[in-house]
Amino acid sequence: MLLLLGGILLGLVLLVAGGELLVRGAVAAAEKLGVSPLVIGLTLVAFGTSMPEMAVSIGAVYSDVPGIFIGNIVGSNISNILLIIGLTALVMPIPVAIKTISRDGAMMVFATVVFVALAFISPLTRVVGLSFLGLLAAYLIFVWLQDRKEQSALATGNGDVPTESFGAGSILLSVLLALVGIAVVVAGAHILVDNAAELARQLGVPDVIIGLTIIAIGTSMPELVTGIIAAIKRESDIILGGILGSNIFNLFAIGGVTSAVAPEAVKVPEQVAYVDNFIMLAVTVLLLVFAYTRQRIGRFEGFLLFAAYVAYIAYLAVPELDGIKAAIEKGAT
Repeated sequence: MLLLLGGILLGLVLLVAGGELLVRGAVAAAEKLGVSPLVIGLTLVAFGTSMPEMAVSIGAVYSDVPGIFIGNIVGSNISNILLIIGLTALVMPIPVAIKTISRDGAMMVFATVVFVALAFISPLTRVVGLSFLGLLAAYLIFVWLQDRKEQSALATGNGDVPTESFGAGSILLSVLLALVGIAVVVAGAHILVDNAAELARQLGVPDVIIGLTIIAIGTSMPELVTGIIAAIKRESDIILGGILGSNIFNLFAIGGVTSAVAPEAVKVPEQVAYVDNFIMLAVTVLLLVFAYTRQRIGRFEGFLLFAAYVAYIAYLAVPELDGIKAAIEKGAT
C-alpha cells in the first residue's frame, strides 16, 4: 500500500511540474504572437492546465475504470471553482469584466447544462464526443475572431504603435518548453491512474469517488499554481479566463476526446448523474452570481467557496471511512 501511495505522490508531482512547464511555454509563445491575456487564459492556459485531466481520463477508460474518467471531469470542475477560485481570491480579490462573464461564463454554464442533461439521456458515445468537440471548435473560433477584431480596433484607436519583434527561434523555444511539459504531464497521469486504480480496489473505494477527490484535486494543481501566480502578478484575466476555459475544456475537450477514443460508450455513474453533476451545476451558477453582483470575487466570496469545497470533500469521504478503516486493518493483519 505504501508503494501505491508513493506512486500516487510521484504522479501528482509530475503532473504539477509538467503543467507548470506547459503553461510557461504556452503563455510565452502566445504573448509573443500578440494575443490578449484573456484569450491566453481561455485557450492556451486552459488547454495546458487541462492536459492532466485529459491524460488521466484517456488512461482511465483504457484501464477499464471509467468511473475515474467521469469523476475526474466533474470533480475537477467543482474543485476549479470552489478550491482554485476560492484560494486564489483569498490571496488576492479577483476583478471581473462583465464581458468575460456574459460570453465565457455563459458558455461554461451551457457546457455544464449539456453535460448534466446528457447524463440522463445517453451514455457518452463517439457521436456525443465528436459533438462536444464541434461545439468547442465553434466557441474557440468565435472567441479568436472577436479578440482579433477588438485588438485591431484598439490598435487603430491608438494609431500605429510599433510592436516588439520576436525571432522564430524564441517562439520555437517556448513551444519546445510546452511540449516537454506535455510529455511530463502524460507520464505523471499514467503513473497516477495506475496506482490510484489499484489503491481503490484494495481499499474497496468506488472508482468514481477516487476520481472526484484525489485525482480531481491532483489534476487541478496546475490551475491552482497558475491562479495564485497570476493573482500575485494581478493578471485577473488569466485567473478567471483560465478557470472558465478549463471548465469548458474539461467538459467538451476531455469529455469529447475521451468519449471519441474510448473502446466503448461510457455510462455516467448514478452517483455523478444524480448528485455530483448537480453540485457542479450549482457551483457554476454560484460563481456567476458572485461575479455579477459585485464585479469581483473578494476574500469573503473566496472563503465561502473554499468552505463549500471542504464540506463537499467531507460529504464524499465520510461514508467511505468505515470501509477504508476495515481494509487498512485487514491489510495490517
